Amino acid sequence: MAVARGRRRLTPTNYWPGYVDMLSTLLLVVTFLMSMFMLSNYFITTQTSGKDTLLSRLNRQLSQLTELLALERSKKASLEDSLSALQATLADKEKENARLTGLVGEQGGKTEGAEAKATALGGQLDQQKKITNEALAQVEILNQQLAALRTQLAALQEALDASEAKDRESQVKIADLGQRLNVALAKKVQELSRYRSDFFGKLREVLGARPEFQVVGDRFVFAADVLFDSGSADLKPEATPQLDKLADALKELETQIPSDIPWVLRVDGHTDIKPITNAAFPSNWELSSERAITVVRYLIDQGVPANRLVAAGFGEFQPLASGDSEEALARNRRIELKLTER
Repeated sequence: MAVARGRRRLTPTNYWPGYVDMLSTLLLVVTFLMSMFMLSNYFITTQTSGKDTLLSRLNRQLSQLTELLALERSKKASLEDSLSALQATLADKEKENARLTGLVGEQGGKTEGAEAKATALGGQLDQQKKITNEALAQVEILNQQLAALRTQLAALQEALDASEAKDRESQVKIADLGQRLNVALAKKVQELSRYRSDFFGKLREVLGARPEFQVVGDRFVFAADVLFDSGSADLKPEATPQLDKLADALKELETQIPSDIPWVLRVDGHTDIKPITNAAFPSNWELSSERAITVVRYLIDQGVPANRLVAAGFGEFQPLASGDSEEALARNRRIELKLTER
């Protein structure tokens, strides 16, 4: 009876499946960490252009790696707790083995079966010790990998700091270049304004003080009735002398304006509010545009460079005078010249 009770107490608990699961989980964690490390290293080396996008991605990856590190620390603590529990169980097994060995010594040759059980249990304990040592070695490897990961994170943070510093330096340079560009543009605009005033003065001089020619703001205005018949885009014969003088003034102006100022003379066509519909001009858009083009073509024929001329049609939508009186209609039918930047 005593031997039977001793055999029931010697039945070992099977810890092997749980231990294998623990080691499998550990290997999966290590593989996942290495994959995440290689993936983050790949993104760092390939995403060196596009500063704002790179900083955002690196910050996001750093946050993810920090979370993974915290998770692995938690898993490591859990694994260490499991190892502690396993070591405690092993100690209990060793005590049990010692107790059984004592019982076997007392029974002597009467308990051969008990000795066989004790021998088998000793083998199992040796195997458990071997497995425990292997697990401890795996934990040490994991600690080394975590240390390497911390080193990589530190290098990543250093790269981020360097990138941010370089970005701030670039922003300062861009702001300085923008300020210089604005100053240069303002200077060019001032120079162009001076040449515009000289050009208008030259036009007043060659065309004379006539009510058909006016300066309105930064534009020189021709009355369309001086150049064209009503509803027509063909120049009147008597209009060519005025345009010849305009062409001469433009050619002279081109020799005076420095070549680094990108200026053009914009020729704008305008009509009154009376609608026009015929085979040649379905609307005032076509009429105003064709009149501007006619003036541009004539100036080109007189030797004005084509790259200094622009033709635009505004129809009836940019009037100088409101109302439908004859005076207002006549004032709105016009060709405007504007010296401006390209």
